[in-house]
Amino acid sequence: MSRIAYVNGAYTRHADAAVHIEDRGYQFADAVYEVWSVFGGQLADLSGHLNRLERSLRELHIHMPMPRASLVVVLNEVVRRNRITEGLVYLQVSRGVAARDHFFPAEPVKPALVITAKPVDRVASEAKARKGIRVVSAPDNRWGRCDIKTVGLLPNVLAKQAAREAGASDVIFVDAEGFVTEGGSANVYIVTAEGEVKTRSLRANILPGVTRISLLDILREQGVDASEGAFTLEEAKRAKEAFLSAASTFVMPIVQIDDAVIGEGQPGEVALRLRDAYIERAKRTAGIED
Repeated sequence: MSRIAYVNGAYTRHADAAVHIEDRGYQFADAVYEVWSVFGGQLADLSGHLNRLERSLRELHIHMPMPRASLVVVLNEVVRRNRITEGLVYLQVSRGVAARDHFFPAEPVKPALVITAKPVDRVASEAKARKGIRVVSAPDNRWGRCDIKTVGLLPNVLAKQAAREAGASDVIFVDAEGFVTEGGSANVYIVTAEGEVKTRSLRANILPGVTRISLLDILREQGVDASEGAFTLEEAKRAKEAFLSAASTFVMPIVQIDDAVIGEGQPGEVALRLRDAYIERAKRTAGIED
């Protein structure tokens, strides 16, 4: 079966999908995106991602491409047409098509909307999580508004590629003061020797992760001490546990940072428990009950 994409009002074969060469997302990275996990054919954390999408668009002064209710219909139709049971949905909204100029278009243009979907091998993903990953650190040289989920990801791309070439699965960024900000496409957490979970505050230059919100709620429900504040790369390397969170990977345990083995060199109890709890919660938000 051919993959189906939604592009500016039309459902089309993925191989035939195209955007205009003067789409500002292509010319200037003048666009935002969101990613949803799909469980049992249903979108997880639907409202959380829509809320963040609307915020990102407001920050860039881009209009919603259609009312929220209509967008939900299109998202679900893309899932249906691609027959996705377990997978991911990607949405991108750009300012639209206009003659190339750094200024916003003098005349209003319609935002451009692209939505795609793909299946995910959850068995392989789970096996990876049960093994844990190695990450490397890199200076955080991204722009100063990482709270907006824009498609301007070149620093992330370069850092993640360097991590792959070093034999690692991902990267964690470190700011000029030596504090960890976030991962190449995920939020970062550590578990201290005292059992406290720490993640960087949103006052820092990080993305307000939708999965992050759920994890902090779960930690409170479980009575686990959690704080939002700064921690150094060296603190992360000495931590009892470390892990990442994202819509695409849920909770991903880290077993090595650079040359430092984390804890006992295997996924920790807190990370694995959080992963299971988050998946259960995400399924409930998608209307799926085990």
